[in-house]
Amino acid sequence: MEVAVLAIIFGSVFGIFYLFFSTRNKERLALIEKGIEAKIFSRGDKGSPAPFWKVFILNLAVLLMGVGVGIFIASILYYSFGIEEEVAYPGTIFLMAGIALFVGFTLTKKLDRE
Repeated sequence: MEVAVLAIIFGSVFGIFYLFFSTRNKERLALIEKGIEAKIFSRGDKGSPAPFWKVFILNLAVLLMGVGVGIFIASILYYSFGIEEEVAYPGTIFLMAGIALFVGFTLTKKLDRE
């Protein structure tokens, strides 16, 4: 049973990567056949979005800060206001993580404009 689950997971990951790269290659070949310049694939020009690693690190940092603030607020709710632990922690963590992802999204949009 474990072998089948492991095979399905690896097969799914391989399938996703295969589809991504084969589709990207077909799109590029179609554009080249139509005579469109290949400079749209380079990221060196001014109109290009921020590099992936900057966006990833920014969103990860904001998400982790949101989770930390969520744990802190949940402990305040639990110890000071007597809200049940099973409600305070997951609810506050998910709420603050969602807010953090929204803040990360708006910061990413601002980073792309620069």
